[in-house]
Amino acid sequence: MNIRPGPRPPVLASPSPVLLEIDGLHVAFDTPQGVIEAVSDLSLQIAPGEIFALVGESGSGKSVTARTLVGLAGPHAHVQARKMVLAAHDGRPLDLLRQSQRTWREIRGREIGFVLQDALVSLDPLRLVGREVAEPLLAHRLAARSQVAARVGELLTRVGIADPEIRAAQYPHELSGGLRQRALIASALAAEPRLLIADEPTTALDATVQQQVLSVFKGLANAGFGVLLITHDLAVAAQLADRVAVMQNGRLVESGPAQDVLSAPQHAYTRRLLAAVPTGATRGRRLSAPDAAPAYNRAPVDGEPLLEIRNVSVSFRRPDGSLLEAVSDVSLQIGRGETLGIVGESGSGKTTLGKIALALRRPDSGDVLFDGRPWSALTEAARRPVRAGLQTISQDPLSSFDPRFTVERIIEQPLRLRGDFDKAARRRKVVELSEMVGLGPELLVRRPSALSGGQRQRVSIAQALAAEPKLLICDEPVSALDVTTQAQVLDLLADLQQRLALSMVFISHDLGVVQHMSHRIAVMKAGEIVESGSVEQVFDHPRHSYTRSLIASVPNLAADQTQFWSSSRAAP
Repeated sequence: MNIRPGPRPPVLASPSPVLLEIDGLHVAFDTPQGVIEAVSDLSLQIAPGEIFALVGESGSGKSVTARTLVGLAGPHAHVQARKMVLAAHDGRPLDLLRQSQRTWREIRGREIGFVLQDALVSLDPLRLVGREVAEPLLAHRLAARSQVAARVGELLTRVGIADPEIRAAQYPHELSGGLRQRALIASALAAEPRLLIADEPTTALDATVQQQVLSVFKGLANAGFGVLLITHDLAVAAQLADRVAVMQNGRLVESGPAQDVLSAPQHAYTRRLLAAVPTGATRGRRLSAPDAAPAYNRAPVDGEPLLEIRNVSVSFRRPDGSLLEAVSDVSLQIGRGETLGIVGESGSGKTTLGKIALALRRPDSGDVLFDGRPWSALTEAARRPVRAGLQTISQDPLSSFDPRFTVERIIEQPLRLRGDFDKAARRRKVVELSEMVGLGPELLVRRPSALSGGQRQRVSIAQALAAEPKLLICDEPVSALDVTTQAQVLDLLADLQQRLALSMVFISHDLGVVQHMSHRIAVMKAGEIVESGSVEQVFDHPRHSYTRSLIASVPNLAADQTQFWSSSRAAP
């Protein structure tokens, strides 16, 4: 393969000594369409005790860089560099370009820790969480077997997991998304690697738990370890990183001290990224086109409630036999055309409440009414004619799609179930729905695995709209998306709400997203609603101490975001 580098960018020099040095990294892949260059002439240095953030959109080359550094670029990858060297525990320089698969097994975990974004896929579903966390300790012979259980408990506690003995005895599917992510971080920290590469490590975490995890990274840096943080959360990068590099199309376009890059960006692409971050200040504005018309109407919603949750409670049985009250005496109303945001920590009961609203979980006590009629008390047969009126958009649409189906077949499924469309009418409706959510007709023949994260989320929205719902339950629908794709999906949902008079329940740990999208907000803690009210009431004048701590724990960008709205219009 012949790679012709462009003008050589400056090396991102770090204070001496250097823990990791990359000079002129190129990564390309063989594909049926030819060779695709994913990373071009990347040069950077990371020092011991430094946190270095790599930010950019999906496809910018961030994750490819991370996988290359741990020898997991893949069999179809071509990796070249003038230098890619890591200083090992014993002081030896490790040439990361010339390692066998056998030596890579010794390097991973011990010299370089790697935290992946998708904890459910990364954790073995057939192994207990405690065994997963213990694996690096045993593989690198860092603890006697008699000491492993205690060490696992310490690691789980270190990343903010309560009841570590109980969690260690559970399987990954028994944990919430936030708990799974923390368990994965604990596993990566087990062997105390000199360099920790964290690829979107806080994506699935609520604000308070995110702070606990970020404090772990800060503690590692203070102890002399290096951290390469890959994130689309610019506020996290601003709070945590010493230096930031912005990637676009495989190249670094801007870099420097985090405060300089994120408060006074020089490149148009960086300014566009910052303008797309949702906050309270962006309410009523399009994130993907700041100069366009308001994305939605923030006026109060009148009329009878569409969904009523009345004094609902539900409990689960823990592995030790005790009861966990996941939702306790919760009452809520969602108006027609209204968005209710539900926020809280992992395990607060947000997702369980969403399942109760969808009648996927029957409450132990209390009632749910939909459109003025009983809902939770109905049998499934009696509920079926009305079920199309409530649809869901999940955090991980890929897991909810049949991987054998094309996009067209996925969107078509609700139309088939209705039975009032012939084949030609279904085809016309699928095309109409795909255009409504911004999917080109060429994507209809693809399967989910061939789509980007943002495209899959649009397919999920189109499938939900095919049933012509009155209410959408959105459970973390944008948490896995980069900031610009997230902006497009949020703008799409706001436009659809205004166009179709949709009601939405927006469940999210991202307070900026909820503040941007919602008319009203309910705050959950330990299964209870501790505070509710308008966005302005809850965020500007929080009454409950938990709400105040939740808001205080949210990372904020140093600069006033409004300065990027006008400058982002000029971005290419």
